[in-house]
Amino acid sequence: MKDGASAIEIRDLYKSFGTNEVLRGIDFHVDPGEVVCVIGPSGSGKSTLLRCVNLLELPSAGTVRVAGAEITDPEVDLDAVRRRIGMVFQSFNLFPHLTALGNVTIAQRKVLKRARDEAERIGRANLERVGLADKIDAYPGKLSGGQQQRVAIARALAMGPEVMLFDEPTSALDPELVGDVLGVMRGLAEEGMTMLVVTHEMSFAREVADRVVFMDGGVVVEEGPAARVVSDPRHERTRSFLSRVLDPAAAPAHGPAGDVPG
Repeated sequence: MKDGASAIEIRDLYKSFGTNEVLRGIDFHVDPGEVVCVIGPSGSGKSTLLRCVNLLELPSAGTVRVAGAEITDPEVDLDAVRRRIGMVFQSFNLFPHLTALGNVTIAQRKVLKRARDEAERIGRANLERVGLADKIDAYPGKLSGGQQQRVAIARALAMGPEVMLFDEPTSALDPELVGDVLGVMRGLAEEGMTMLVVTHEMSFAREVADRVVFMDGGVVVEEGPAARVVSDPRHERTRSFLSRVLDPAAAPAHGPAGDVPG
């Protein structure tokens, strides 16, 4: 990454699925070492945006640069760029027949071609990093949802990424398991990891993020310092969304907006 360059730079990004225009001209950036949280109601395009950053979805128009490389350039070595990006999904996507250590080492060996001993050393270190040193030999079926998500984070970290993407990492977890996962993410932020996080955890966004981006209808409605956007939003659409999320009593009977992925 060149000095002064953004870790992630998104310019005039559009994405359509047939006639459904999900992203409509997104512009923002994430600086090295910065934590940016993306919030917004269901269907606002948050998850689609994140998938475009890793080219899991091909943008309809616009450019995305990650770690100095334009991943939307047809000539880019996409596999090389993706090795610099860690991604954690809502679902854990662990191999059920592999132990926690096996899940954390398989991509190191297959993609990075690391020797087994080196991969296991790095895998053990990262499982310890997420608080699972005592679960190295456990299979996913014997782990709680929160533990499985922490294995998924360790797996991403073991690849040595420059940027971490999180797509609603706590949305599939029981409430009592959320704290452990958010605790790991707080630790990564304190270590200086560059993170782009789609989340509905407003306290995490306010306390951990450097900036918050509020999306609605496929556009960025508001962005700014985390504490200011969450506690004192300037746009009426942001205020309306946050009033429902932060005060469940004010939400419709089907639940607060933003509690489901978008």
